[in-house]
Amino acid sequence: MTIDITATPVHLGRGGTARPVEGFDWSASSLLAYAQSTEADGPDGRLVIMSHMSGAWSTWECHPMGAEVVIACTGTHRFVQEVDGAERVVEIGPGQALINPPGVWHTADSGDGGWIVTVTAGLGTQHRPR
Repeated sequence: MTIDITATPVHLGRGGTARPVEGFDWSASSLLAYAQSTEADGPDGRLVIMSHMSGAWSTWECHPMGAEVVIACTGTHRFVQEVDGAERVVEIGPGQALINPPGVWHTADSGDGGWIVTVTAGLGTQHRPR
């Protein structure tokens, strides 16, 4: 089985399981359906997505239940992490990765754009305006 990871994310679950998340998008109904279908994995579940990012995010996000790994495939991506009340800037380019620790608010600016892969502990993810 092959999967177009740019169109269909993969959920990594407990016990070394992996399955495509068909029909996933960022709508509230899709996110709710994903959360309900993977809730048995608890904080061990991870969502793997490859996406093209460009420009600045309009929000900050936080993953309280686990770390998030971000891998740059193309382009340059500037992440801002809020750690102990201070902003820390981390820039990654092709072949580089960063870790957003559990509970750390972060946002990004991908400038002219590029591809990234994220491995996210999505349970309990929060957002706030930038």
